[in-house]
Amino acid sequence: MFVIGIAGGTGSGKTTVVNQIINELPSEEICVISQDSYYRKTDNLTYEERTKINFDHPRAIDFELLVSHLETLKKGKIIEQPIYSFVAHNRTKDTLKTHPRKVIIIEGILIFNSKELRELCDIKVFVHADADERLIRRVRRDIKERGRDINEVLDRYQDTLKPMHEQFIEPTKNFADIIIPGGGHNKVAIDVVRTVINDRL
Repeated sequence: MFVIGIAGGTGSGKTTVVNQIINELPSEEICVISQDSYYRKTDNLTYEERTKINFDHPRAIDFELLVSHLETLKKGKIIEQPIYSFVAHNRTKDTLKTHPRKVIIIEGILIFNSKELRELCDIKVFVHADADERLIRRVRRDIKERGRDINEVLDRYQDTLKPMHEQFIEPTKNFADIIIPGGGHNKVAIDVVRTVINDRL
């Protein structure tokens, strides 16, 4: 089993990189685990309280469960991956049955903040994009897919996203084995990652 960690700031192009990698591999040989599925349960909070959570701080992630699930997959066992609702700011009651595969991709903005998670990765990739490009992508995504309004997105970016990126995400670039500048448009760098995967397979 080959585990790839793909990190980078919000809107950096991680999903594009992941899709370009998996599109070149047989679907039965690869699975993707998203950090976004592992935000902590917030059943004890009201909706208003949940909207005030800093989701860009490492404390918001249930790293214990994420590491445990990855270790289970590495033992060849199936996991029940949580499903998170960004509209409700909470996990749903549903889960996603995830089977062990030859290649496991873990992607998320904060995954390199966990030493245990980093140590389970065979290769660590950081996707880098300019701040203005990341902001534009974030605005478009949050309005279109998550039902936010423009003021809410911009306030969150200014109050939490930007300072959290500078404190917790950008420094983890130092843990990366490969840095992909230019986000998901860097075909050469993505081809290098694919070559490494194919060599291992």
